[in-house]
Amino acid sequence: MHDMTLAGFRLARLEVFNWGTFDKRVWSLELNGRNGLLTGDIGSGKSTLVDAVTTLLVPAQRIAYNKAAGADARERSLRSYVLGHYKSERHEASGNAKPVALRDASHYAVILGVFHNAGFDQTVTLAQVFWMKDSFGQPERFYAVADKALSLTHDFSDFGTAVAALRTRLRKSGVALFDSFPPYSAHFRRRLGNMGEQALELFHQTVSMKSVGNLTDFVRHHMLEPFDVAPRIAGLLAHFDDLSRAHAAVLKAKEQVDWLTPLVADCDKHTALVDSVAELRLCREALRPWFAGQKIQLLAQRLESLDVQLASETAKVERLQERKIEQQAQERDLRLSIAQSGGDRIAQIEADMARQQTEQERRQKNAQRHDQLRRSLGLLQVSNREELQTQQQGCAERRLVDGARDAVVQNELTERGVELAQGRTEHAAWSDEIQSLRARRSNIDAQHIALRAALCQALRLREGDMPFAGELLQVHDDARDWEGAAERVLHGFALSLLVPDAHYAQVARWVDDTHLRGRLVYYRVRAGGRLDRPPLHAQSLVRKIAIKPDSAFYDWLAHEVARRFDYACCSTQEQFRAEPKAITRAGQIKAAGERHEKDDRHRLDDRSRYVLGWSNTAKLDALQAKLRVLEARLAEIGQQIGDLQQEHA
Repeated sequence: MHDMTLAGFRLARLEVFNWGTFDKRVWSLELNGRNGLLTGDIGSGKSTLVDAVTTLLVPAQRIAYNKAAGADARERSLRSYVLGHYKSERHEASGNAKPVALRDASHYAVILGVFHNAGFDQTVTLAQVFWMKDSFGQPERFYAVADKALSLTHDFSDFGTAVAALRTRLRKSGVALFDSFPPYSAHFRRRLGNMGEQALELFHQTVSMKSVGNLTDFVRHHMLEPFDVAPRIAGLLAHFDDLSRAHAAVLKAKEQVDWLTPLVADCDKHTALVDSVAELRLCREALRPWFAGQKIQLLAQRLESLDVQLASETAKVERLQERKIEQQAQERDLRLSIAQSGGDRIAQIEADMARQQTEQERRQKNAQRHDQLRRSLGLLQVSNREELQTQQQGCAERRLVDGARDAVVQNELTERGVELAQGRTEHAAWSDEIQSLRARRSNIDAQHIALRAALCQALRLREGDMPFAGELLQVHDDARDWEGAAERVLHGFALSLLVPDAHYAQVARWVDDTHLRGRLVYYRVRAGGRLDRPPLHAQSLVRKIAIKPDSAFYDWLAHEVARRFDYACCSTQEQFRAEPKAITRAGQIKAAGERHEKDDRHRLDDRSRYVLGWSNTAKLDALQAKLRVLEARLAEIGQQIGDLQQEHA
C-alpha cells in the first residue's frame, strides 16, 4: 500500500561531496519526502545546500549563488564551491584580497539528489560531477540521471583519478549521462512527470525568496505566462462563427435525418429479412448433416443390438454343432449295425432312389424354367418333338436379333455412362465455382483465386494487396451491349495478377520455385510518377471500361488498358473494315498488322465465363441456371441408363 499523502516527486535525500565548506567526506541530508527546516548560524552552510539543490535543477546562467543569504551576486560562484573558498586574505605587499580554498584543482566535487514518488513507488536520482582542468578557469562537469536511488559512497567513489573511468562505470550501470544542461533538463523533467520549464523558473524565483511585496504581481509575473488578448478575442469570434455554422449544419443534418428515417427503416427491415433468409438457408443446409448424425446414432444402436444377437446366434450354432457331431456318431453306429445285419442292398436301393429323386427334381426345375421362358417370349406349348425342333429354330433366329439389340443397348449404356461421368465432373466443378463465388465478390474463377491464396499464404501477404486486373475493371452500365465483346478481348488480361514493386522479388522467387499446376500471368507494378494515357479513339472500347476508383493501381491500369485495348467499337462492317484497330459486337477483333480473330468456342453472352467487375451476382445467377439445366440433363441420363439396364437384363 503506497502512501498517497506523499504522492508526487519529493526530495528524499541530498548528498554533497567537496561542495563549498562541506569537505573531505560525504555530507547527507535525509528528508524522506517530507517538509524540512534547515537552521544554523551564519556561515554554517545553509545557503550552500540550497545552492546545491538549485544547481541540480536550474541552468547555470540563471543561478545567483548565495542569494538565499542576501549576498552580492559576485560573492560566490561555481568555482568557489568546487574549490571550497571559506575566507579571504589580504596580501601585505599589494593590499589585494585573495580567497583561501580548502581544496586544490586535483580534487573533484559531486552533488546528488534522490527524488521519490511514494504514490507510484518511483525514484529518480539527479547528480552533477565537477572537476578543474586548470587553476584559473571555471570547473568542468557532466550530468547524470538514473531511474533508481544512487549514493555518493557506492556509485561515485573508488574509481581512480580519471573522471572518464567514473563515466564508464556509471554508463555500464544504466545511468544516463549528459555533457550539457538542455538535454539533461529535458530528460529529468520527463522523468519527474513532464515538468514544464515554467515550474523550474518558479522554483528558481521562490527558493531563495526573502520577501514578497505584492502577491498579485508576484503571481502575475512569476506563475502566469503572458499572452496577447487580441488574438484570443479574434479566435473567440472565429470560434463563434464556426459554432454558428456548425449549428446550422446540425439543423440541416437533423432535417435530412428526418427525411431519411423512413428509408433507413426500410433498409433495416431489408437487412433483417436478408439476414433471416441467410439464417434459414443455413438451417436448411444444416438439416442434411443433422439427419446424417441422427442416422449414425441409430445405426450405431442397431449395430450394438446386432452384435448382441450375433453372439446369441453364435452360441446356438456352437450348441447345434456339438449336437450334430453327436448325431453323426450315432448315424455311423446305426449304419455299421445295418451293414452287419445284411442291409447293404437296402442301402444301395436307397441310394438309387435318392439319385432318381434328384434327377426328377432337376428335370422338373428345367421344365418349369422352360415354361417360364416360353411364356415370357410368347411361345406356344409344344406337344411333340417336331414342334419342339421348329420352336428351337425360331428361338435361334430370335437369339441373333436379340444379340444385335443387346450390343446396341450395351453401346448406349457405355455412352450414357461416359456422358453421366462427364456431367458429374462438370457439376462438381460448377458447384465448387458457385461455392467460391458466394464467399467473395470477385468474378475471377476459383482456380486463380486458390493460386493467389496459396501464394499469399506462403509469403504471408494480404490477398487485397495483389488483386487480379479483372477485379478492378468492369463495363459501364450504359455499354452493356458491348459487355460480351469486352469480356472476350480483355479475358486474358483480366486474369493477370498485379504485383506491387515491394513484393516483386518474393513473388518471382516463389513462382520460380513452385509447380503451379496451371498458368499464371502477373505484372510488376512499379511505384512512381503518374502515367499519362495515350490518345484514344472517339469510339474506343477503353471508354466503355470503368476502373475501380479507390484502387492503388488506378493510374497503372488506366495506362495499360488505354495502350493495349484502344479498339474502335464498330456498328457496321464498313467502319470495321476502315478502322486499323476495331471490334464488333459479335466479338470479331481487328488488331494492328491486319490480324483478325473471332473465337466462338464459347458463347459471347455466356456470363458463367465473365471475369470483369467487382460484383459477381450476375455470374452467380448464370452458373446456378446452368447448374439446374445440367442437373435436369443428368436426371434424364440416369433415367435412360435405368431403362437400358432393364432392357439389357
